[in-house]
Amino acid sequence: MSEKPMRSRINKATVGATVGTALEWYDFSLYATASAVVFPAVFFPAGDPFVATLASFATFAVGFFARPVGGVIIGVLGDRYGRRQMLFLTLVLMGIASTLIGIVPNYATIGIAAPVLLIVLRILQGVGAGGEYAGATLLAAEHSKTASRGLNAALPGAGNAAGALLATGVLTLLNTTLSREAFLSWGWRVAFLASILVCVAGIVIRLRVPESPEFEGSKADTEVPRVKLAELFRSAGRRVPLAMLASIGPNVASYLPSVYALTYLTSVVGAPEWIGLTGILIGNLLKLMTIPIAGWLTDRLGRRPVFLAGAIGAVVLTYPFFFLLSTGTPILIWIALVLVFTLCNDAMLAAQSGFMSELFDVRYRYTGVTFSREITGALVGGTLPFVAAALTEAAGGDYWLVALYCLVLMVLAAVGMFFLPETRRLVTSPVPAGIV
Repeated sequence: MSEKPMRSRINKATVGATVGTALEWYDFSLYATASAVVFPAVFFPAGDPFVATLASFATFAVGFFARPVGGVIIGVLGDRYGRRQMLFLTLVLMGIASTLIGIVPNYATIGIAAPVLLIVLRILQGVGAGGEYAGATLLAAEHSKTASRGLNAALPGAGNAAGALLATGVLTLLNTTLSREAFLSWGWRVAFLASILVCVAGIVIRLRVPESPEFEGSKADTEVPRVKLAELFRSAGRRVPLAMLASIGPNVASYLPSVYALTYLTSVVGAPEWIGLTGILIGNLLKLMTIPIAGWLTDRLGRRPVFLAGAIGAVVLTYPFFFLLSTGTPILIWIALVLVFTLCNDAMLAAQSGFMSELFDVRYRYTGVTFSREITGALVGGTLPFVAAALTEAAGGDYWLVALYCLVLMVLAAVGMFFLPETRRLVTSPVPAGIV
């Protein structure tokens, strides 16, 4: 693809960070899929399926609201003590929480205590997830040369996809091979109980990843105090709110197709569950190629052009996306999911990974990335399935209202990125004050 093969541009730290992210994101993605196809029937009282679905999506959102808390805490600690140690912490938190979800009794057994326990464990998941992705992308980026930083920073996103692929694949396999009664009774629990094995494997892999050389270099500068949140806002200026706006894009293009679309297809369109799950499997499989390619493109073309291409593409495709879903035709549904979930989302996600690792000074970089990503993730990504379900119900089952909502969000993301600086050449030093 270039004068130097893509494979030779990928460093060993990136491989370790990416595999670790894949294993950890298996847990977080497992919950996302289960919130659409399992939890409404298991953890919430029988009655109105719409109310049960909203309640399930509310517990999904709780994890996102825990992410900023975990992200800021882990980000500050990561800027003080190192990226590597925080990645061990996030892995353990996620593994414990996911394994325990697999043994929580259902609503029929312990009543209201079932969803309460589910919420507590989802919060623990959220705390771990809040610092995971930022830490993995920074560790990969900070081990990279300037010319391949975008590619290396993007690759943990492919790990994210691999983890989601594994989670969706496991649930799909259980859902299609077991009877509906067996799947809801105990089958889905197998996928969560396997998290303990995933956790152990992730720890072993991350033991082989060294600490970031950029962090070690900044830590050695005893004249520079370790970061405080006040310093982040004082030094970064308007880059934080603009980065938060840009972060809307990957959240919408990810969780609209991978979470809400599954419910929309079954409850509104009347399509069998396997169609949506298969589409997500296809989308995640393609991500293993599209994310590295998008990351490579950001090294050649810049972060902003690649991100804006994905954001504008998602704006254009919002209404066609729902139109294709509404046909109920498997091939058209899969095309819709791939266009938004894979192509548009991956362009934004890969570019975001690179520019976030360059937008902030190394002394407060972890904090800046987690703060910018995770608050937006809570406000937009976490609430999107819930809001989308409510808007669809308000529109009488029609998709125009939720499509309009998502279109506006994607426009905001494009605006945020438009006013951010191109960071491709700004790697080892902070972005100059006043650049935005």
